[in-house]
Amino acid sequence: MGAYQERMEKFAALVADGADIAFVPIGTDLDYLTGIHRDIPNYGRNLHPGMWLEGAWIVPGRAPILTLPRMTVEFGAAGGIEAYDVRVLGDWDDPATLVKGILAEARLPERPRIAVSDDTEAESLIELQGLLPDARFVSATRILRRLRTIKSPQEIETLRAAGKITEDAFTAVIGNLKIGMTELDVVAEVDYQMKKRGSLGPSFTTSLYNTGPNHPMLFGRRLQSWPRVLTAPVSVLFDFGAVHDGMCYDFGRTVSFGAPSDEQIKVHRLIMDSQAAGIAALKAGAVTCEEVDRVARAVIEDAGYGAFFRHRLGHGIGWDVHEPPFLTKGDTTMVEEGMIFTIEPSIFQDRNFSARVEDCIVARPNGGEALTTGFQDLIVIE
Repeated sequence: MGAYQERMEKFAALVADGADIAFVPIGTDLDYLTGIHRDIPNYGRNLHPGMWLEGAWIVPGRAPILTLPRMTVEFGAAGGIEAYDVRVLGDWDDPATLVKGILAEARLPERPRIAVSDDTEAESLIELQGLLPDARFVSATRILRRLRTIKSPQEIETLRAAGKITEDAFTAVIGNLKIGMTELDVVAEVDYQMKKRGSLGPSFTTSLYNTGPNHPMLFGRRLQSWPRVLTAPVSVLFDFGAVHDGMCYDFGRTVSFGAPSDEQIKVHRLIMDSQAAGIAALKAGAVTCEEVDRVARAVIEDAGYGAFFRHRLGHGIGWDVHEPPFLTKGDTTMVEEGMIFTIEPSIFQDRNFSARVEDCIVARPNGGEALTTGFQDLIVIE
């Protein structure tokens, strides 16, 4: 039995306990269940007639049905749909009629429970509510979390391959960095090098967090920060990741443009020591998520930089960039073998020097296994 068939069967069995039918749109959950990969998203939506029914209908004990608008099938369908019972909506067909037929085949009870993915469009829910006014909706994603949180050996190897693409791309980027480049030059180079090595695109918007005496923090204001010329001295902090076979990587390193000051060397050493402590603490079956955060955070706090570590230590990762559980205060989830987290301590100082590091780490009984391990020293461009 293939991995996707096994996941689908396990999911259908779980659905049977909490729902009568599941609707899973094209997205992360469907990718995990079928291998029908979603595309890199657009800033603006590209709508087709009847797009609200684009996805899979899963009824326990029955073969999944895939419904797609004709435009999706003709011009945008990912590979793998031929393995399923595909119902195509013509441009002038009524989507409600097509869905009514599928619901009739499912022989739903009078007050059906419908599991839908968390990223289902509101339009889909509104249309389904109109067809089944007595329906009750539950989260299919929450059901799937029971399968998705622990990664299989195959998934770990897929993410390891995504990490190799990411780290190989970064190696090429480092070789092309020059003082005087703009932030946009660097971001474009990162994205190009990942795509050149087989990534569909960035797993999230490639970001730089740059600070120095002449570089105030401009987080989130890309149209203002991108034109900035990177002139020494400045800390250039990378945050990006590749996509491979449906899975997402997340990676970070710090580069000094210009000979590093004592402060740059100090904060970089602190974040590397903090990450090492977090990786060592990630012992499956022996620690909670918040305890891992506390161990790594203490390294930075004890050095007097606690106020500059402004976020959680890390997050689950795999089919989405951010997945539960989270390495943060208040998350008492027990770490289990096969969970994968980012461990990404940072020190962000406005108009001063900053540093960050990030790798994907597999929880193991004796501590974490890093999927990327290069560039442990501060990188210097002069």
